[in-house]
Parts: sequence; structure tokens; C-alpha cells
Amino acid sequence: MGLTQKQAASALGVNPWTVLNWEAGRFEPPIRSMPAILDFLGYDPFPRPSTVGERLLRVRRQHGWSTSEAGRQLGVDRATWQDWEHGELILFRKHRTNVAALLALDPQELADEMRGRWNRKHRRWEYRES
Repeated sequence: MGLTQKQAASALGVNPWTVLNWEAGRFEPPIRSMPAILDFLGYDPFPRPSTVGERLLRVRRQHGWSTSEAGRQLGVDRATWQDWEHGELILFRKHRTNVAALLALDPQELADEMRGRWNRKHRRWEYRES
């Protein structure tokens, strides 16, 4: 963009040393800075999400939410949100409905995906025990 670090820092609302540290790879920008960075860039440089967990991380990044704040948004604790981001099943209908609404997904498709994953997971256990 041809900006100085001072100009970029001003646009992002951070100290120029912060921009220098980000550019040098000394530190990763905190999630709370992501909305300003994404707005500044004009696009999302992260890979397009392909899983529910990756989509949850993308939404969290876009809003600058910590996992605690993201959990509060859906009425769950931080650990539950983290589990979902890491690919764990969303077991309860109420939670699946809230996640589907947040991600603009069809609730039935999300329920079917979770059911399929549950069934595959438990079939593996049956085979191991035989």
C-alpha cells in the first residue's frame, strides 16, 4: 500500500512499534485487532473455511472476540466454543440452532452433519471392540 509503519499504525489504532513487530513476525496480532486489520486490508487473507470449526474461528476473528466472548454470544462457556472450533460435535439442538444462525447455515444440514459424524465416530468404536 506504500504506507509508512506510522501511517499503518494510525489507521489500525496501534503503536508503530506494534506494526513493526507484526511485520517482523515477532508477534501475531491479537484477535481483538483482527476487525481493524481486515477492514484495513479490505479482504480476509486467511484460507476459506471448509469446516464448521473453521467457520466459527472466522466469525470470531471478524468480530475480534475472545473465545470467552464468542461463547457468551451463543450462551456457552469458553471451553465449549473451543471444542467446536477444534471440530468436536455440537450435541444439543439449541446449540446447533444458534451456531447455524450465526454461520448462516441451514439448521437441518448442520444437524445432519453432526449426526453423520456421531454415527461414524461410534461405528469406529464398534469395529475396534470386535
